[in-house]
Amino acid sequence: MREVDVAVIGAGPTGLFAAYYAGFRGLSVAVVDALPEPGGQITAMYPEKLILDVAGFPAVKGRDLVANLVAQAAPFHPEYLLGCRAEKLSHVDGRPVLGLAGGEQLRCGAVVVTGGLGSFSPRPLPVAESFVGGGIVYFVPEPAVLAGRDVLIVGGGDSAFDWAATLQPLARSVTLVHRRERFRAHAATVSRVLASPVRVIVNAEVTKLYGDDTVTAAEITVRGGAAETLPVDTVVAALGFTADLGPLAEWGLRLDRRHIVVDSAMATNLPRVFAAGDITEYPGKVRLIATGFGEAATAVNNAAVAIDPTAHLFPGHSSDAG
Repeated sequence: MREVDVAVIGAGPTGLFAAYYAGFRGLSVAVVDALPEPGGQITAMYPEKLILDVAGFPAVKGRDLVANLVAQAAPFHPEYLLGCRAEKLSHVDGRPVLGLAGGEQLRCGAVVVTGGLGSFSPRPLPVAESFVGGGIVYFVPEPAVLAGRDVLIVGGGDSAFDWAATLQPLARSVTLVHRRERFRAHAATVSRVLASPVRVIVNAEVTKLYGDDTVTAAEITVRGGAAETLPVDTVVAALGFTADLGPLAEWGLRLDRRHIVVDSAMATNLPRVFAAGDITEYPGKVRLIATGFGEAATAVNNAAVAIDPTAHLFPGHSSDAG
């Protein structure tokens, strides 16, 4: 059984700031997230979209915000357990013990749950279930890797159009297929993509994928029309994600619908278990990234005192350090 001072569940912006703040307080940190990349919902759904309500940034791309948060925490060497879900929670000698997917156990001084709306799972592309090759992705951590490729994007929401706008200057070709005529994306992004060389096919579905080790072509069928086969190197299935509290719902946390009830210290009803960010609920709660940052600091400071009762609740300002 490994040990860590603070386990942060969720690698979204709030979780990443919690990792920084715990490191700033001299605590060892492990960050657990079911997604394979840090950033949570931002990375999964709108990495290229500008965020306008983070203090100190007139506008910042989601991807850049996540990169900055990772860099901010880096000097304190948090351990990232990505693509790994926290399955169980128990207490041994008053300390939380996390049971991770795969059977590993993590004994913690405290746990801070920052899982946003819970764990995210991509909605599957139906035709991909019968395709054994690779080349199908649900988000694009590094757009540059698709330079010079024929890219097919499936979906009609913000993430689909964000990827289309981002990849069009890089890829050899970009085709966006949506099963309806109307889109759910921001109107300005839709207009930008429609005015670009991106080919947009509506009222259509991907009905077959070709290839052995990786996809080489896709069959597109327009409703009421004939099928067309396009050369494709990569399929981006931007069909959205489903959020689920998953195992957290079985931990005995006090919940208000899909949210964890906390007090002013960001403490839950379970000992040494705190929460911050969109997943929390209390009177007057406002769900903003900026709010989550403050809640993360409050949770970590109170967790530090729970771990070591002789510690100060407020360690001083970061500008006083060094």
